[in-house]
Amino acid sequence: MKHMRWLLIATLYVLLAGCSSASALKVMPENDPPLRLRGDIEAALADSAMQQSDAGIKIVSLKTGETLYERNSERLFHPASNMKLLSTAAALKVLGPTWQFNTDILADSANVGKKQVDGNLYLRGSGDPDLLTDDLSDLAAKLAKRGIARIKGDIICDASYLDDLYWGKGWMWDDVSAWYWAPISALSVNDNCVELTVEPAEKVGGALNYRLEPETAYMQVNNTGLTVSGSDTAAVDSFKVLRRWRPAENIIDVSGGRTTGHRSLTWTIDVVDAPLYVGTLLKEILTKKGIVVDGNVRIGKTGNSAMLLARHTSETLAVSIINTNKESDNLSAELLLKIAGAEAQGVPGTAEKGISQIYRILAEAGIDSMSYYLADGSGVSRYNTVTSDVLIGVLKTMHDDFSVAAEFKASLPIAGKDGTLDYRMQDSPAEGNLRAKTGSLRGVSSLAGYTVTADGDELAFSILMEHFVVRTSKIRAVQDKIGAIMSSFSRQQAAGSRQKPKTLVIGE
Repeated sequence: MKHMRWLLIATLYVLLAGCSSASALKVMPENDPPLRLRGDIEAALADSAMQQSDAGIKIVSLKTGETLYERNSERLFHPASNMKLLSTAAALKVLGPTWQFNTDILADSANVGKKQVDGNLYLRGSGDPDLLTDDLSDLAAKLAKRGIARIKGDIICDASYLDDLYWGKGWMWDDVSAWYWAPISALSVNDNCVELTVEPAEKVGGALNYRLEPETAYMQVNNTGLTVSGSDTAAVDSFKVLRRWRPAENIIDVSGGRTTGHRSLTWTIDVVDAPLYVGTLLKEILTKKGIVVDGNVRIGKTGNSAMLLARHTSETLAVSIINTNKESDNLSAELLLKIAGAEAQGVPGTAEKGISQIYRILAEAGIDSMSYYLADGSGVSRYNTVTSDVLIGVLKTMHDDFSVAAEFKASLPIAGKDGTLDYRMQDSPAEGNLRAKTGSLRGVSSLAGYTVTADGDELAFSILMEHFVVRTSKIRAVQDKIGAIMSSFSRQQAAGSRQKPKTLVIGE
């Protein structure tokens, strides 16, 4: 009788297996955790926001190698800033986590006297993505400490370590002057941007007040903006702050009106010719420190006989990529890509050389080089097309490499805690657990990284979504639901005892 009972059960299973997948999902998921996981994800994807959209998803257990879920994982999508996963992976693999960037001040040895430099002063960069005005001040202080009081020649800005293509392949012309499209240069400072804060005057009719940070003559402000009454809607509606870009000039036009009740607003605006911006700031700082510079600031190369006078050394690459990935810093990603190319294939570093290193790493992971296409390091370009398979390949490769795994994972935003995931997936099983890189372009949203299940199983996942016209927050809400589902997944816990996912707080 016992044998007959199991025979009947087996027969019933075969009959159920022959039913449609939809019917099977209704009968089996409570007793099959992976099947239940897939059902939960499919339910999340049934959101009305996804009706006109495409999704490519893959979720893999890093412990067993099992693919827990996949949907269109071989189809091509725009990665947006998920591209930074590839760039930072290449930088870590090629340069190593302890790599540091040097910014040097040099002079021809024959021209250096006790109190002055008779010739030119060279400012040479190596692509430090995090150089700040304060770092230039430290360099100037080191010159002053040497007793140098005068530079009789020019300040030569040497950015020859990288090529002079200041924009990425496929970047859009109408993004010019935006902070996220700052020029790429081996000599960069303050993300190659200035900050302009504008606020109304105390009385109607007064000119708008503004502050420029850093204070520099390199960027001029043409302020025709006025403080107006609330009834002057035409002036308020025409208010603009924009750097001139046809032709490209380092002049910011402030126009239109703000009412006395308006709060101050700050714009981050990119500069034209980044190396000259760095050199101009250095000259201005030297002057403030009492070091006279007779010459001009210009672009050139360091002389062969130059001797080192002062050096600024950055934090390690492991620290630098935290900013790259957590804050999704485009300039940093582009610089790291070119630097990896320079160190692997020689100076000058180019995007093409850096991308070749990504192809090499992916080839070693078994990814077909004909299955994707890469154009830049940040994901700004819509020429980039990747698959979830490709991104999972990178995530697995970095997870398996003990020499870089910890640094790579530490650079990713943490759900509900920091970076671009600061306000996402709060009060859910993903909070403080899921680490992932976000990505966003118009009509494109992506999320890829790692999370740990309720059983302690670490998962790698890639979610690529595009072709939508709804608000991006609605698409992110679907991603966040999937993040919570993955993080609460358990093979051990009985279905009836599972806790329902908490309500998610979705950031914009």
